[in-house]
Amino acid sequence: MPSIPVLKTLLREAVTREQVPRVPEPDLVMDDPAKVAAFTRAGREDGVMAPVYLFHTAQVCEIIKPGDTVVDLGCGPATQLGMIARLNPDCEFLGVDFSDEMLDRARAHVEDQGLTNVRFQKSDMSRLDFLADASADAVYSTVALHHLPDVEALYRTFSEAGRILRPGGGVYIVDFGRLKAKKSIEYFAYQYADRQPELFTLDYLYSLNAAFTVDEFRHATRTSLEGRARVYRTFIAPFMVAVKSPVRRQVPAEITEQLTEIRRNLPKHHQVDVKDLVSWFGMGGLSTQALS
Repeated sequence: MPSIPVLKTLLREAVTREQVPRVPEPDLVMDDPAKVAAFTRAGREDGVMAPVYLFHTAQVCEIIKPGDTVVDLGCGPATQLGMIARLNPDCEFLGVDFSDEMLDRARAHVEDQGLTNVRFQKSDMSRLDFLADASADAVYSTVALHHLPDVEALYRTFSEAGRILRPGGGVYIVDFGRLKAKKSIEYFAYQYADRQPELFTLDYLYSLNAAFTVDEFRHATRTSLEGRARVYRTFIAPFMVAVKSPVRRQVPAEITEQLTEIRRNLPKHHQVDVKDLVSWFGMGGLSTQALS
């Protein structure tokens, strides 16, 4: 079961009549060096976002196969991409981002990791003209869609993902969902304010305010990925929403063992966060094979 404070927040969401409007991110492209640095630090494998990245890495490992060409939309500083590429050395990865500052950090990160199966391309994730139709075996995006300016850009992004994906390919697209109550948004934004830079806390608040609704995710999926993926949401309230294709492989034991080791080495409070994510999504119908 989710931890008590989180459960209380989700229950508030289930009964409130409030509905805050979407507020787009103040910086649609994160190029400010201080903000990028705060986001990068919080997102590294020992940072405050570590449980989220571990969960999403496990999910992505289920929808890719050896030999795949995999596209990461909104790769940021490549923390997530680096984890996935390291665990799947037989795949080729393309990270797409529109921020020069992020891409500089991403290139430095994969170089530090010694990864040779990753390349990058500067591009708006909703306009992938440089990629041919059916040129990718898998497409994923983790916690990046809220940077889009409006719902039309969301729909274009899903359309582009569907266009470049080969028949039978894998999809995993996940982001925050629009919560209804201002108090709920503030709870999640400030949950770990004592463990992270203030700039990251503020960016997290902006991200939650800029999230899209479950219905918008459903419309995007129905329009562009019908029959190829389905929409999942965290139980009770859509703190996070995921769009995922059917599992394409049994995750190999060696990858499961590495994920388990990463989880074991997390601080106790982060292990609770991983458990919460597995529980919330599990009760919403999305299993996590490699972290069960």
